[in-house]
Amino acid sequence: MKIKTKHLPYEQVMARPRPKHRNPRKPIWLLQILIRLLVFTDLWPVRFSYTTENMDKIGRKEPCLILMNHSSFIDLKIASRIFFPRRYGIVCTSDGFVGKGLLMRLLGCIPTQKFVTDLSLIRNIEYMLKKNKTSVLMFPEASYSFDGTATALPRKMGILLKKLGVPVVVVTTQGAFARDPLYNGLQNRKVKVSANVRCLVTAEEIKNLSVAQLDAMLDEVFSFDNFRWQQENNVIISEPFRADGLNRILYKCPHCNAEGKTEGKGTTLVCHNCGAEYELTETGLLRALNGETIFDHVPDWYAWQRQQVRNELEDGIYALDREVDIGVLVDYKAIYMVGSGRLTHTPEGFTLTGCDGKLEYAQGPLSCYSLYADYYWYSIADVICIGNNDVLYYCFPNGGDVVAKTRLATEELYKMKKIRK
Repeated sequence: MKIKTKHLPYEQVMARPRPKHRNPRKPIWLLQILIRLLVFTDLWPVRFSYTTENMDKIGRKEPCLILMNHSSFIDLKIASRIFFPRRYGIVCTSDGFVGKGLLMRLLGCIPTQKFVTDLSLIRNIEYMLKKNKTSVLMFPEASYSFDGTATALPRKMGILLKKLGVPVVVVTTQGAFARDPLYNGLQNRKVKVSANVRCLVTAEEIKNLSVAQLDAMLDEVFSFDNFRWQQENNVIISEPFRADGLNRILYKCPHCNAEGKTEGKGTTLVCHNCGAEYELTETGLLRALNGETIFDHVPDWYAWQRQQVRNELEDGIYALDREVDIGVLVDYKAIYMVGSGRLTHTPEGFTLTGCDGKLEYAQGPLSCYSLYADYYWYSIADVICIGNNDVLYYCFPNGGDVVAKTRLATEELYKMKKIRK
């Protein structure tokens, strides 16, 4: 999938008018039918199926909030298969509107900036539910899982559920991550995909539950481990490219502690600093080929890296300093490529400079609880995105696997600062 880009000087981009707020539209019925037909060709090869629980508690036309875990791009196709002919709008990232704003509005999409406080989003969701009498699909994790486990949820989601006062439906997929993990460079594996759909709470039940109870229910729903699921269900992934790009998430060697020296290629992950080599087996386990197996489970390795980043933050030695190419989003016409600059990340937050001194942006550690980061973003490159409601900066690091570590550092730094505050 591509995105429209345009090269412009930074000052011209910043002078462009910002889009005016528009209330979300009801999705066009004919477009929903077309999408329903198109997704068949993608879901047939994965033999998609789903089960339901308690869905009889919701009226056929009763608007509801649909919360779905985010594993891969096939998630949207799964939702179309499950909920047709129910109409629903989709909360999506604002860059999804670039070059196709009208189409996205006709589909009922609601734009928002990932991990940026956006009060208009709540109003838009309310408008869709109450005025348009249309359900809303939302991915509360806001970003794809890197290691196959749940990403951080925004705190006090229960407040939103209380405010909206509509039934909540949750969709949990199995196999979607295994089929197309983000690190693997958009190479699909032959994996059966399924989903479970259930009414988590009705509007009446929400009234009798506290915010803490609702948050706890969501935490339980969004607690999963796709690699463990693969192992427990003996799902065989025999593709010879299954470890391609694994270094994007397993960037630090547990044998020698070197960073940025691992390379995932074929079926193995090797450290070019000490020579440690691991095989990613057909059932998703890690097995050392030339020494001790320190981690046999990808999420365990990833969790160890998180703790290592936490230690660096507590010791005051964590720092990111990278040259980056910079794209800017200020409207839905294009991603404007404005040149190069330097991105730094320290316990004081992010700083981005560039464009011959014209660009200077700083973002504190409490600005966001996680980070919009992606691999091979719109077929361009790995990306780190920072910004606010006025402008988003898409930073493409030149060399090194820094995306995962930066996201881990953002999340851990937020926790540390929040507790101290």
